[in-house]
Amino acid sequence: MRHVTVEALVPDVPAETVFDAVLHFERYPELTPHVRAAAVHEGPPAPEGSSSWELYFRSGLLRWTERETYDRERLHIAFRQTDGDFDELSGTWLLRQDGPDCALRFDADFSFGIPSMAGILDPIAARVIEETVAWAVNGMFAGVRLGTAAPEGAAHEGARRPGAGE
Repeated sequence: MRHVTVEALVPDVPAETVFDAVLHFERYPELTPHVRAAAVHEGPPAPEGSSSWELYFRSGLLRWTERETYDRERLHIAFRQTDGDFDELSGTWLLRQDGPDCALRFDADFSFGIPSMAGILDPIAARVIEETVAWAVNGMFAGVRLGTAAPEGAAHEGARRPGAGE
């Protein structure tokens, strides 16, 4: 099982505002070059929802559908793949107010279920997931400070979409 963590500080924005923005999954294709499509099947204000994702991955697409639970009071979002290319995929978004700022933490665990390919596929998938979250948060809010290295050019308009071989 591979683990991915992205931490960020969103300056001068209430955590509830960040929580609401994160849940607009349908916006992710315009926020990050890795997301080809994100479709929300059901979502807030219900406490549970579902969405489908397509990310550019190597020379093809990585696809999955996930089930989410939203807890706005605790500023917590949990997700788990219900169908797709991963053998297993689950994770959380956790937010907290830190003075005038919002501290954000994204965690995901995944496995393709192919041990012989883990050394090749896992690092690429981890990078794509980390960069997707970083690009999305940077696209939602100004002045975001990432706790992990930001993808090069993540805060710039007009960055190219990954293509074949990436």
